[in-house]
Amino acid sequence: MILSLFLILLLIAGLCGWRRRRRAGGVFALLAFAWLFIAGCGPLTDALLDNLQSGFSPDVTHWGQRNAIILLGAGTVRAGSGSVEPSLYADGRILRSAELYRSCKATGADCKVEVSGGDAMHNGHAEADTYAITLDRLGVPREDMILESRSMNTFQNAQNSKPLLDAYRADKIVLVSSAIHLKRASLYFAHFGIRAEAVRGDYVRARYDWLPGTENLFFADFALHEYVGVWRYHFYNMMGWNVPKVPEENVTTQTHS
Repeated sequence: MILSLFLILLLIAGLCGWRRRRRAGGVFALLAFAWLFIAGCGPLTDALLDNLQSGFSPDVTHWGQRNAIILLGAGTVRAGSGSVEPSLYADGRILRSAELYRSCKATGADCKVEVSGGDAMHNGHAEADTYAITLDRLGVPREDMILESRSMNTFQNAQNSKPLLDAYRADKIVLVSSAIHLKRASLYFAHFGIRAEAVRGDYVRARYDWLPGTENLFFADFALHEYVGVWRYHFYNMMGWNVPKVPEENVTTQTHS
């Protein structure tokens, strides 16, 4: 998205030059490079990330008697050996979920990890099934996992989690994802009447430098994707394109301290 806008501005600058509108072309060229440098050198990216990630803790405030830890998928990869494994961006979420599970079990309460994610990468294995293998190795027994392997995006994660959480009758729900993703995810889950405490599995920052860096450009694109997702949600609600919000009486709630 960052590079696309940069190229669009350069194209406009070139068209202005071709039409002999050199002053306008210079302005668009300046805007193109200013956009690239402000994002790629850190300031814009840092501002975008801070606004998205603020307010999310790596731990929970308290546990209930029946606890559901929802682990949201972040893709899979097919390794050189042919095996399907969690993507790099899923590792923090998986580790945090296993950490929270152990913390929850230490209280003597009932604890489940719901892993939500289908085969969005088309690697032949759902995220839920793939992550379950890693969770098992990290000490989360299969009998304490709830696998939801149909969802192809965050909105479906929320929609398909609702009946599973209602069936489990959780009184405490924890939503685990990357900090950059949690605002949008929390919004979608609330749409389906799921009141969850959001916990971050990872946190990212921009790197300030004199020259644009690919990592900063990537994180800026990631952040803009999240903002667009939030704006699209509100627009779809306004247009009546989303499925209706779950009424208050059907909210899947959590206990409060």
